[in-house]
Amino acid sequence: MWRCSKCGESVDDSFDVCWNCGTTKDGMPDPAFRQAADAPPHPLSCPRCVQPLQYVGRKRFHEGTNWGVFGELGELFVKREHFDVYVCPRCGRVEFFVDGIGEEFRPH
Repeated sequence: MWRCSKCGESVDDSFDVCWNCGTTKDGMPDPAFRQAADAPPHPLSCPRCVQPLQYVGRKRFHEGTNWGVFGELGELFVKREHFDVYVCPRCGRVEFFVDGIGEEFRPH
């Protein structure tokens, strides 16, 4: 963890810029940073740094174990879910949305 020299916020070492005020570890302000109140509305924005989330595809998850010798036939009996995956290009936050629900609200 490092402490922001401008606002005093504790920031995880994996971030180079303070999520609260946009100041770098070296104390330089990031000119692209915008506070949540200043950011234009976007259908899907990162709650951490208010950047628009980018659609990166659909991911299929399944519960249970691999069936081994049964191969694809065994997959018929496994609970599967599909999710639309969005990622913040700035901080790396990932958001999952259930496939087929509310898609009219998600751009992609």
